[in-house]
Amino acid sequence: MPAPERTSLAEIVAAGGDVLEAEGPAGLTMQAVAQRVGVRAPSLYKRVRDREALLGLVATATADRLAAALSSDETLEQVARTYRAFAHERPEGFRLLLSAAADPESLARASAPVLDVAARLVGPDQALEAARLLTAWATGFITMELAGAFRLDGDLEAAFDFGLAQLSAALSP
Repeated sequence: MPAPERTSLAEIVAAGGDVLEAEGPAGLTMQAVAQRVGVRAPSLYKRVRDREALLGLVATATADRLAAALSSDETLEQVARTYRAFAHERPEGFRLLLSAAADPESLARASAPVLDVAARLVGPDQALEAARLLTAWATGFITMELAGAFRLDGDLEAAFDFGLAQLSAALSP
């Protein structure tokens, strides 16, 4: 009789995401995830090839989570604010999405709502360019914000609102 399954791939990936947020990328080890799901590390290898595969699975789950968060957003402002809120909620997952661990298919799913909003603003012929503009600006702002790189005084909320208003005005017909 085979041994009972003590964890699932979904539990392993969820635990990996939690460990990533709590410990950072260096802390995302097979041992740490195994402890989180209540098994020994060798048991994880039945479901996940290695740490790199685990990173890829966590990146895919993170992209899917972002896609779900963005799915009901209908305006440029909503998309940008949801994207920023997601990055603040899951900063390590956000950074992981910017790495090679994120596969193109999951990133495409997360990008679809942004492309939809951009297409409504500028039309389908320039939707990709508009989506890239918004994503590049928001990612840069958020990355600097999370890193504490805005060292001059001032209100970051007001700065984000200002940049968003400028982008919205530039992209609106």
